[in-house]
Amino acid sequence: MLQRWKNQVPLAAGAAGLCVLLIGTTLVVTNSNWLQGNWSQSQEQVLSENPKSAVLQLVSVPPAKRALQLQAIAQLPRSLDRARARYLLASDAINQQQGKIALNWLEGLAQSYPILAAPITLKRAQAYELTGDPKAEATWQNLLKLYGDNPVAAEAMFVLGRNNPQYWQSVIARFPSHPRTLEIARLLLKQNPNQPQLLLLLAKHDYETDTVVLDQLVNKYAAQLQPQDWEAIAFGYWKNHLYKKAAAAYAQTPGTPVNNYRIGRGLQLSAQKTEAIAAYQQLLRNFPNAKESGTALLHLAQMAETADALIYLDRVISSFPQQAGEALVEKAQILDTLQSKKSAAQTRQWLLTKYGDSDAAAEYRWKIAQQRAAVKDYRGAWLWAQPLPTRNPKSILAPRAGFWVGKWAIKLGRKNDAKAAFEYVLSQFPQSYYAWRSAAALGLDVGNFDTVRQLTPQVVPPTRSLLPAGSATLKELYLLGQSDAWTLWQAEFQNDIQPTVAEQFTDGLMRITNGENLLGISQISTLEDRETPQEQAEYQALSQQLAYWQARYPFPYLAEIETWSQERRLNPLLVTALIRQESRFEPKIRSVAGATGLMQVMPGTAKWIAQKSNIKEYNAENPNDNIKLGTWFLDYTHQEYNNNSLLAVASYNAGPGNVSKWVNQLGINNADEFVEAIPFDETKGYVRQVFGNYWNYLRLYNPEISQLMQKYSVRSPKVFPN
Repeated sequence: MLQRWKNQVPLAAGAAGLCVLLIGTTLVVTNSNWLQGNWSQSQEQVLSENPKSAVLQLVSVPPAKRALQLQAIAQLPRSLDRARARYLLASDAINQQQGKIALNWLEGLAQSYPILAAPITLKRAQAYELTGDPKAEATWQNLLKLYGDNPVAAEAMFVLGRNNPQYWQSVIARFPSHPRTLEIARLLLKQNPNQPQLLLLLAKHDYETDTVVLDQLVNKYAAQLQPQDWEAIAFGYWKNHLYKKAAAAYAQTPGTPVNNYRIGRGLQLSAQKTEAIAAYQQLLRNFPNAKESGTALLHLAQMAETADALIYLDRVISSFPQQAGEALVEKAQILDTLQSKKSAAQTRQWLLTKYGDSDAAAEYRWKIAQQRAAVKDYRGAWLWAQPLPTRNPKSILAPRAGFWVGKWAIKLGRKNDAKAAFEYVLSQFPQSYYAWRSAAALGLDVGNFDTVRQLTPQVVPPTRSLLPAGSATLKELYLLGQSDAWTLWQAEFQNDIQPTVAEQFTDGLMRITNGENLLGISQISTLEDRETPQEQAEYQALSQQLAYWQARYPFPYLAEIETWSQERRLNPLLVTALIRQESRFEPKIRSVAGATGLMQVMPGTAKWIAQKSNIKEYNAENPNDNIKLGTWFLDYTHQEYNNNSLLAVASYNAGPGNVSKWVNQLGINNADEFVEAIPFDETKGYVRQVFGNYWNYLRLYNPEISQLMQKYSVRSPKVFPN
């Protein structure tokens, strides 16, 4: 059954081969108004109604390999695809320093492609610069004249400002967050570092602001700063984990619940207990009903003596229902230490009856279920875990509990209940590691711990979808894979402290396409933590889209992964899954211990691998070299454990010595029980994360499994077995 996955379209085959089929056969011509030269629809409407495009299929293909296909499209009758092809050809030519060729493709394009009229004028100016044509100066001026309100004009101001400083002052005033503006600010600060307004500009708009800039503002110009300025400084310190400095800066900001809370929390994290308590108390006086005050009370309880702690917790229970569950757990634990067993039991019962939907209740249910299972009381474990998937569906424990309800049902001889539990997890928590385990338990063709290595799944590479935020010009540049899109987004995105759901998702996508994979994935993943009802509704709508999940599980370094996976006879999705967990696809990242690159290879291990495999030279920060080394070691760990991917992946994290010891102690007859019993919490989580990643890449990019999951989502029960 698994054999049908083999010999399919290889991992990175995708775009180029597909486009060859498109050219000359089913070339998609978009909206008919384009054929008539009529831009009668809104730009957004045209973009959203025409997702299919032969040109967009070529975006991820290297310029040299797509040139002929683009040239063929560029000669067709007037259409959106024709315009796109010409723009890409011009952009590729400029990147290759071929100004004259670029000018040929740009001729008349601004009139037929108005959505990119400003960037087209920019390209013309750049092309004239490359050829040394004096028309460049006039074209820069024309860009300012026609599109002075468009952030693209900042490029013209930057160039013209080299000879006329007034242009630089103009771009600073009009486009403060544009990358060119930030570049100008740094250049001017080198000439004269005593310019607080430029330092403040960097603090507010440079995403990667050096904390030295923040220190300069605080130490030299504090008296000149306004409350809103302090907010930008405080946020800069906070995101760099400089909590003591952040607390001091937040003390100067506008009085909001969040700002007041961060004063106390910053002091607490800086081990300034007395000051933190005072700050939290001030928050309670200023904003007694704010959500942040409930959190402050929980922190105060942690720092207080027993009697005061109980008072704080009772205030949470009475006034902050969303945090009452956590307070009840804390209260029960204190009562345990006071030997008040009856009161502790009553408190926990109150947790389950009145706040049974809380995360705290879910954690308590799961804790008791595990205790029952540990003494082989599978009925008791089943009963305690059974309510969790439906009462606490947003809890991280919900899919785990649902899967184990199925496993314990098998032990109790309740096969139908087990099947229903597995189907429920698969349909309701499809992104979880336990959905994969449930699929395997149901006998679906998704691979298992001892078969994953050998699989070579067909993969359809992702295509770009329309951005949910930003201008129409930005969205079109993004679809075309242009680096200019990242520049334009930096100029347009001004809400980085409190972005909307759409803005945060867009920022994540833009960072991933700019190679900032760790930050991009983080931006997208943390959207699920939004708290207000409106934000949660927006997130839930977004999470129903394939584009969201493909952004959480992107596919950088396709060619290198495919090459070395084939060489080592490894499942490319397993390699991708491990890279995502190890480095979030950051090629130069280093751990505290010195592990380097995409697959986090230790220096000593890299040297040993190089000797074993006769590799003469390598650079662990080079993606190709790192994957070559890492896949060799992953192959080695598989060979050590008879191609059992569970043990191989665990060994990759914890080392072969530890894994061999665990196998001897625990046995491997039941792989799921082995995972739960791994003594190292880090390795236990690592195994779940890697195989959870594998499952998500499989369900998102393999057509067969994607279709299977759609069927399960429709037909699976919506009610958990009881």
